[in-house]
Amino acid sequence: MPDVWKMLSEASKSIIWLSSAAMAIMLHESMRINEIWIDRVGLPVIGCEISHASADESLKSPPAFRVSMLGYTVPAYGRLSPADLSRYRRYYCETCHQLHDGFGLTGTLTVNYDMTFNTILLCGVTGQALDVGPTERTICVLDSCKTSADLMRDMAAYTLILTKWELLDDETDDPSLKSRFISLTLNRAIEKAVRMHPDYDDMVGKGFEELRKLELGGCRDARLMGRTFGSGLIGALEDIAGDHYTSDLGEVFTELSTAVYIMDAIDDLDEDYMEGTYNPLLPESGYVNARTLIDKDVFRFTGLVNETIGSMQGSYSRIRPSMKGNESLCDNIVYFGIPESARRVISGNSQAKASIKNMFSNRNARMSE
Repeated sequence: MPDVWKMLSEASKSIIWLSSAAMAIMLHESMRINEIWIDRVGLPVIGCEISHASADESLKSPPAFRVSMLGYTVPAYGRLSPADLSRYRRYYCETCHQLHDGFGLTGTLTVNYDMTFNTILLCGVTGQALDVGPTERTICVLDSCKTSADLMRDMAAYTLILTKWELLDDETDDPSLKSRFISLTLNRAIEKAVRMHPDYDDMVGKGFEELRKLELGGCRDARLMGRTFGSGLIGALEDIAGDHYTSDLGEVFTELSTAVYIMDAIDDLDEDYMEGTYNPLLPESGYVNARTLIDKDVFRFTGLVNETIGSMQGSYSRIRPSMKGNESLCDNIVYFGIPESARRVISGNSQAKASIKNMFSNRNARMSE
């Protein structure tokens, strides 16, 4: 009898995986056919091909894929040159294709703004800037990688490993059927990434363990929480950067992760209060809603975010002179895109939740401009 249950369990996993793959394919192509349908339903577009609008048209409004990604490390599209806009699109597509080719279609569910920027920055620092043309196939999901660079493959594996630990953290906070479904959907891709880089898995896991200790201790220092989160991610990025790694580059990643953590905590205030989930920014009593809390203490919230972003910009300014490519694209994101994300978060107009579980949530406020 136990063998029967094991067979049923494996069959269920296969069905879930196949269903997820079919959903991802549907989302790929639905974005091309009817962008409005995607927005209305509130589902993300997974690894979609960018529409081939002219550079001038693209600068007037965000490219179609913008609504599909998670995170706060976004470009300021209106300030991008046509060349940088095209370059950003190529990095996004290549990041998605690396996940697809290396880990299967469901791996593309994890593509996000933050890891795309980390890849762009690392490629610029190491001198491995991409020089690939746009995707040519009509069906994006059938396209493949344009580069075999180790950095791109390692970043794809790292993205999935980070997703693994975020999912485990989400399941600890909210052991729901949805969290379990997402874990099963990505299980094969994550297991392959862990086999490729067990060292990354160990480093990220230790970082999340330290973060969990602070949470259980009731830590109310959001910046400390953010830096603890960021410090846990540095080991893998240091390995990927190799001889090009410096303490300033490490500080860019640490402070960027801190800023993302803080912005996500602000975005999650109402949800965490309703669900009784830990959030270092929630007061011990007297909470009404996020808008009231932020308006009442806007100086503290703004100062917290600005201090972190300012520190990240300072470290970036020290590594920029030695970069070997992607300078103007990174400048745009560091000095315009990320501060704009912070402004939107403080004003209550944020669109990009960082948590992987939110990819499956119907949240039009996050998905639309």
